[in-house]
Amino acid sequence: MTDNTKELIINLGPQHPATHGVLRLILEVEGEIIKKCIPHIGYLHRGVEKLSEDLTYVQVLPLTDRLDYLSSMINNVGFCLAIEKLMGINVPERAKFIRTMMAEMARICSHLLWIATHALDIGAMTVFLYAMRDREKLLEMFEMVTGARLTVSYPRIGGVRCDINDKFLEELEKFIEEFPSKVEEYETLIDRNRVWLKRTKGVGVITAEEAINWGLTGPTLRGSGVYYDVRKFFPYDAYDKVEFEVPVGKNGDVYDRYKCRMLEFRQSAKIIKQCIEKLPTGPILAEEAPRIRMPSSPLKINKEDIQFEIYLMEKNIEDFIKKFTEVYASVEAPRGELGFYIVCDESAKPYRMRVRAPSFVHAGALSRLCEGSLIADVIANIGSIDIVLGECDR
Repeated sequence: MTDNTKELIINLGPQHPATHGVLRLILEVEGEIIKKCIPHIGYLHRGVEKLSEDLTYVQVLPLTDRLDYLSSMINNVGFCLAIEKLMGINVPERAKFIRTMMAEMARICSHLLWIATHALDIGAMTVFLYAMRDREKLLEMFEMVTGARLTVSYPRIGGVRCDINDKFLEELEKFIEEFPSKVEEYETLIDRNRVWLKRTKGVGVITAEEAINWGLTGPTLRGSGVYYDVRKFFPYDAYDKVEFEVPVGKNGDVYDRYKCRMLEFRQSAKIIKQCIEKLPTGPILAEEAPRIRMPSSPLKINKEDIQFEIYLMEKNIEDFIKKFTEVYASVEAPRGELGFYIVCDESAKPYRMRVRAPSFVHAGALSRLCEGSLIADVIANIGSIDIVLGECDR
C-alpha cells in the first residue's frame, strides 16, 4: 500500500440488485482490489425449520416451496423422500417418472433465470429476454398440471397429487425438441463474446480440493472438476432408469461454472425425453398415502368433525412412523445438494428439522472466491454460484 492509497471498508448490498437477494457483503478494499470479503446473511430469515416442528409431516410440504422458490418442485421431492424413508412408503413407478420429469423441468426453469440474471449482471441484456421467453413456456406447463406456476406443492408423500394427461406430454415433448436450439442461441450471444470471456475466464478460481473442503456441491463444485451428483451417487425416483451425463469443468472459474450449467440444459432435456418414452401406467399415489392426509373434499364441514379428522390423520401418521430416531434424504437441486435431516420422536410432527441448503454453504465461500479480485468480479462470482436467499436464510 503506497502513501497515496488507503484501505476502505464498503458495503455491497443488502439492497443491491446484483446480490440476487438480501445479501450483504462487507468488503475491505485497496483501490479496486478486495483484501477481505465478509458475507452477512439473515435479512430474510423466516424460521421455516422451527415452524415445521409445530406442523404435521403433511402440513410441512408447502413450506418447502418457499425455500428455493425458483425450484419448489425439487424441494417438495426432497422432503417427500425423507418422509417416505421415515414411514417406509414405496412410491409407484409412474409417480417416480412423473417426479423425475417435473424435477428436470424445474431445473431448466431455474437455470434459465440464472443465465438471464447472470448475463444481465455482466452486461448482456438480450440473453435475459431470450431466457425469460423460454421459461414462460415451462411455467405455463406447470400451471397446466398443478394449477400454480412458482410454488406448486405438487409432489405428495407417496407419489404426486394428480396425474398428467396427453396434452401436457405433447406440449412438453415439443418444447424439449426445440430447446437445445434455444440453448445454442444463448451461447451464440455470449459464449465467444470478448467482454463475457474477459469477465468470466480466470475469475473466481477455486481448486477441486478447496471446493470440497468448503462443502460446495452442484455446478459450483463440478466447475472445479469434481464428479459428484446426488442423482448418480444416490439415485432416487427414476434417475437410475434413465441415462445422462454429469458435466464437469477444469479450471474452477466463473466460465467453467457457466459452462456446466449450459451443458446441464441439454442433459435435463435428455432425461425428460426418456421419462416421456418410458412413462409406465399405473397408480400415482402409494396405497398408504390417503390414510396420512386429510380428505380432499370432506363431507363433514362443522368444526368438531374437522378436528376429529385431523386427530385421525395424526394417529395414522404415528402408526406409519418407523423406529428411526433420525432420517436424512437429499436431492440434486439446481444449486447443489439439498438435504432434509429430521429427528423423530414417533409423533405426527418432526421433533427437529434441519435443511442442508446449498445456497447457505455457497454464500460462505464468497469470502474465498472474492479475495484478491476486483470489485466488479464480486458480481460475476455471486452470479456464478447461483444463490437464492430464500433457502440461504430459511
